[in-house]
Amino acid sequence: MDILRQNTRYNAVFDESVVIRPEEYQWLTSPMPGVERMMLDRVGGEVARATSIVRYQPNSAFSSHSHDGGEEYLVLKGTFADEHGSYPTGTYVRNPVGTSHTPIIGTEGATIFVKLHQFAEEDNEQIQINTQSEQWLPGMVEGLSVMPLHKFAGEQVALVKWAPNTQFTRHQHWNGEEILVLQGTFYDEQGSYPQGSWLRNPHLSEHTPYTQDEGALIYVKVGHLG
Repeated sequence: MDILRQNTRYNAVFDESVVIRPEEYQWLTSPMPGVERMMLDRVGGEVARATSIVRYQPNSAFSSHSHDGGEEYLVLKGTFADEHGSYPTGTYVRNPVGTSHTPIIGTEGATIFVKLHQFAEEDNEQIQINTQSEQWLPGMVEGLSVMPLHKFAGEQVALVKWAPNTQFTRHQHWNGEEILVLQGTFYDEQGSYPQGSWLRNPHLSEHTPYTQDEGALIYVKVGHLG
């Protein structure tokens, strides 16, 4: 069954918290052979405001397309490429409204975390950051390191590295917070979130996050859900 034909709204109530752990993934085929998607949230059909994990089989391809609402992605595994360049694991890319490309996947395949149709019109900076070589900055508490990736108006995107047994203060999410756990396990008073977990917390939600012995690396976006 094609879920996109049956349901164009998925986790689309943005004032509610959502948690998806990797054991809950449901991979859906796309119109392109060898390309599968795990929907995290979506408003719309095949062209949608969407947050997804997309898995490309080796030597697969995706048709040329334009980004009417912008495209943001982080390469989680393998190498993602297009006519503009090649982006290995850990590369963060922003393609603003009006850009276009033709994805190309090599022999190792690729998996990306991607957000579509979520750009402000004025947010027109093209960004390509290899996070494997970028500098880490000290975080707000001992044991945290931060790598800023993007900032526009109230929205901020960063990688945050948590040393083992790090405790953060209780805080409130003004205009929301979204997290993808890239390594280790992330915790708060609501539960534990292993690698691959995705969390979306709404405006004015609160929590007290921490790590245990293995630490964690997370992608985090704040200020975009108001």
